[in-house]
Amino acid sequence: MKSLRFIIFLLAALALAQPLSARRDLNDKVLNRPYADQRRWHLGFSVGAFTQDLRFTHSGLITDDGHQWRIQQPDYQPGFCVNGLLSLRLNDYFSVRFTPGMYFGSHDMRMLDVNSGDEYKQNIKTAYVVMPLDLKFAALRYRNSRPYVVGGVMPIFDVAKKRSDYIKLKAADCFISIGFGCDFYLPYFKLIPEVKFCFSLADVLCKDRPDLADDPAKLQITESVTRAARKMFVLTFYFE
Repeated sequence: MKSLRFIIFLLAALALAQPLSARRDLNDKVLNRPYADQRRWHLGFSVGAFTQDLRFTHSGLITDDGHQWRIQQPDYQPGFCVNGLLSLRLNDYFSVRFTPGMYFGSHDMRMLDVNSGDEYKQNIKTAYVVMPLDLKFAALRYRNSRPYVVGGVMPIFDVAKKRSDYIKLKAADCFISIGFGCDFYLPYFKLIPEVKFCFSLADVLCKDRPDLADDPAKLQITESVTRAARKMFVLTFYFE
């Protein structure tokens, strides 16, 4: 009787092992690009969209004729970005990414006199050359996906032509950035959607304005702010 029970148990175990083995083989067959992460260098490109905001610190200046100006960007302004991708694998979890590219956008600003209600508007076009350098930490791969977090710095240089107006911004700036994304392994490439938050470290307001020496009305608006800083929200799709 004991021998019969042992034989029945052994047959049942073998019967259960067969579908498990078949399922494991099936999973191995549908695993896309199983050795892609073992390469030391990775190349690719990305396209995406971003929104940018400009925050001002006001001086509280009240002019002799009673004007007190407040400057703000009422809404986030959308833009378009393209980047290259060069990634160096450090180990199974960490890699360093360099993603130079171009960001095209604008700032729509409103200048309001809080006493008289007078209002002016200004649009500043931007064309940033960006050089982000990031450290990427990825989790273990699960089938055909692998989530990650990323953080780093992003120096930028605005190559758009500047004109004399109420507010003038410096060309150079630097951001710290943090974000997250997920590697999706497709049969022929990896698709990597990513969300990133970027915060400016520098004051980008041009305070020395000799170009407004003959236009005191504009100069008093410029002197009503002491600092300007950018921030961005970026949605990117990498192809690797």
